[in-house]
Amino acid sequence: MNDFPGSAGLMLVPGVVHLNEPAAVFEAMVEGWARQQRSRQLGEGTVTDRERLLRRFQGFCESYPWEWTPGDVEDFTVSLTSGSKRLALSTIRGYHLTLRLFCDYVTDARYDWPKQCQDRFGQVPSQVCNEWNTVRHLNEYEGKPQRRPLTYREVDALFEFLDDRVERIVRAGRKGSLAALRDAIMLKTTYAYGLRRTELVRLDIADLRPNPKMRAWGTYGSVHVRYGKASRGSLPKRRTVLSIPEFDWVIDVLRQWVEQALPLFEAGGHPALWLTERRTRVSVRHVDELFMMAREELGFEEHLTLHCLRHSYVTHLIEFGYPERFVTEQVGHSWGSTTAIYTSVSNDFKNKTLQAALSRVYATDEGEH
Repeated sequence: MNDFPGSAGLMLVPGVVHLNEPAAVFEAMVEGWARQQRSRQLGEGTVTDRERLLRRFQGFCESYPWEWTPGDVEDFTVSLTSGSKRLALSTIRGYHLTLRLFCDYVTDARYDWPKQCQDRFGQVPSQVCNEWNTVRHLNEYEGKPQRRPLTYREVDALFEFLDDRVERIVRAGRKGSLAALRDAIMLKTTYAYGLRRTELVRLDIADLRPNPKMRAWGTYGSVHVRYGKASRGSLPKRRTVLSIPEFDWVIDVLRQWVEQALPLFEAGGHPALWLTERRTRVSVRHVDELFMMAREELGFEEHLTLHCLRHSYVTHLIEFGYPERFVTEQVGHSWGSTTAIYTSVSNDFKNKTLQAALSRVYATDEGEH
């Protein structure tokens, strides 16, 4: 009998009679697959979400895996794309992937589920997902086309608004000026280092590090990201993001925060770089709400999000002339093609590039005559 994680022999107790045998076997399958995934070190959130989808699919079909057909997948997909709450293409693809992986698991003879189903129900599970009823990955980027990098003017307007917000609170004599200063510096740091939301809020003071090539910047020559976006089944990725000359203004901003403002929180040695008035770490939700508030006040498009600052960082580094490999390393992408998706250079940059090319080509031609 197979006895590795997820096998039927470990999930079903021999000789036990269940009042609802189909439901009991299905639950054993789901739990067995969860155990197999945990053995592969997949995240608990991933495992839980997949379990939830399997039960949702089973409830939709009103049948069990050994009875499922490709038609059930097609009907389920239609239900996801109908009505006003149509799911995104990437979400539906994720659902299809989950169903495909589960069917791979229950049809694998090594886990003994086909034999168990044949002995108990006279049927065996099959792979119900195929190339004809699942979403194909046709494009590298399937996000909303309205999402784009902020222009230089929009970035300037955002930071001016946040700075003015601090000054307004101070002039009015109201509480909250320290928190407003923190908010302004957080968004500036997001842009100046191309950070994701979680990467930003999980920064500690110790993550600000020197760059031996630029000693004048002190401990603000780089940012060590310890909670980068993880691949499935892996721990958060780490990377070091170097401060760059074009964004050297952030050095003085961070120095002001760490050496002058942050001690005013009297947090007793709390390691976090961004603290609330209650001396707890600032949340991702707060940063999202901060950006949305600023966006509404400035009249920016509603599809712009905090992540657009990261897009802006990539675009602007490309415009500054940094090599693609350097940009890819800075933002923590595994592939250069992913960085290219973020890139949307401005018309000014393209015009300057074209002018340089025209000058180079035609100047050469004139010299030959």
